[in-house]
Amino acid sequence: MGTISFLIGLPLLGLLVMTFVPNKFTSSFKWMALVTTLLQLGWFLGDWLPHFTSAEGIVESGARISYLLSEQMPWITLSVGKWGTLLIQYALGVDGLAMMLVLLTVIVMPIAVLSSWNIQDRPKAYFQLLMLLNASTIGVFCAVDLFLFYVFFEFMLLPMFFLIGIWGGPRKEFAAIKFFIYTLVGSILILLVMVGLAFSYQLPGEVLTLNLADMAGMDSSGGFKYLRSDGVFAAGQTMLGFDARSLAFWAMFIGFAIKLPMVPFHTWLPDAHVEAPTPVSVILAALLLKIGGYGMIRILLPLFPAEFAQHAAWVGILGMVSIVYGALVAMAQRDLKALVAYSSISHMGYVLLGLASGELAGWNGAAFQMFTHGLVSAMLFLIVGVVYDRVHDRMIENFRGLWDLMPRYSLFVLIAFFASLGLPGFCAFISEVLVFMGAFSSGVSTGWLPGWVAAVSLLGLVLGAAYYLRTYRQMFFGKFDPNHTSSWENALVDLNAREYLMLIPLSLLVIAFGLFPMLILSWVDSAMGALMG
Repeated sequence: MGTISFLIGLPLLGLLVMTFVPNKFTSSFKWMALVTTLLQLGWFLGDWLPHFTSAEGIVESGARISYLLSEQMPWITLSVGKWGTLLIQYALGVDGLAMMLVLLTVIVMPIAVLSSWNIQDRPKAYFQLLMLLNASTIGVFCAVDLFLFYVFFEFMLLPMFFLIGIWGGPRKEFAAIKFFIYTLVGSILILLVMVGLAFSYQLPGEVLTLNLADMAGMDSSGGFKYLRSDGVFAAGQTMLGFDARSLAFWAMFIGFAIKLPMVPFHTWLPDAHVEAPTPVSVILAALLLKIGGYGMIRILLPLFPAEFAQHAAWVGILGMVSIVYGALVAMAQRDLKALVAYSSISHMGYVLLGLASGELAGWNGAAFQMFTHGLVSAMLFLIVGVVYDRVHDRMIENFRGLWDLMPRYSLFVLIAFFASLGLPGFCAFISEVLVFMGAFSSGVSTGWLPGWVAAVSLLGLVLGAAYYLRTYRQMFFGKFDPNHTSSWENALVDLNAREYLMLIPLSLLVIAFGLFPMLILSWVDSAMGALMG
């Protein structure tokens, strides 16, 4: 078993071990899940990290993908008549982009397990689903065969559906079904394009391929080496009266945009977040939303580069709408968790804006934004969970004077809010600066993105500062009113040891990567440079 497969297999092994442990040992499942995720983190730091001490990658021949770790073996071989033979491979590869997101996964998963420490309802099933979600997430970030990518992509849908639908809030069934339907629609769009791609790329010897390294390979003239002239998505082909490649681009773009999520395909996210238990919200915001942006970078950009450039202005406008709309709706929220959910929609809009720039700075910023938002959003949902666990209330207007009652908790909230609004010294500042550097220079150099789109998107920064600072003033300053509810004053106690273990690492990381961003950006720059060709 290769080193990538081992990291994916560890949580599956943990899931298998849990299967043979009797249900009566309820406290053992959380310990097994924690040990499994800590082993993953240790394996990553001990085995993977030494391979990435240099920003240099091993660039496959013209593949526009820079692998530093890879595994590949035949998996499924099918005869497809006159087209030849379809070869599906168990192909895994890790470049700087995948490395960054796998690092985010192995950081967030132990924290999500700690956040799940008090789960009492069917803990065995809960932690087994968490382990399946863990393995699927890493698999998505490492798969370089499109069929394998889709398998991992779909496997994430099932555990998340049950985690929300069984352990969620009062409207959990509605939120879980809505999440399932939206994600399934996106998956179908992606699948349809993948089927067409399977009949478009052919290796010598009439072997059809879904391996990204083969499909994205460029010849000396800048064209695709293995794209069939009569393929479904070959240049000049039409479908339903439209250019086939543009139609495929938009179908796959919408599939990934639903996962991002992008306005107007975002409405599943607030419901899922509000109803999901805190650890599930942490995983959803920190990891699963990143798969939308990752799919755009990993698949859309290398396979549809001309179409991405052609439609970049519209992608940027959609990003701008997500940024401003998400921030405006966040300002109107009375539920703290809903505010954080809508802020995620706004902040993920920067990913679209950066990609639409066509500039290396913008692409680096978009990728780094996924990492920084993962850390910050995990911290934000954890701090919401702290007060909800104590008083089972999240309404902003019901809290006053928390600084006096919970001073250490108030400090962590301040760090999370400052990090999310992009204050210098925190990691999100670097990613947002790079996004806007790319966006404002795009109109001058690449011509992909009009300058006014970047200018209007700046409103997201202003509105973000407004809703975070207003929320902090309302909840943490002033005098606590014990007459509001007599039980709250005793319930609102400061952080316990387990909560410190969750919040301290995230606080240190959002500051460390803000002060030393090249620890991650060196990986990202290598991957994006290879992608830009």
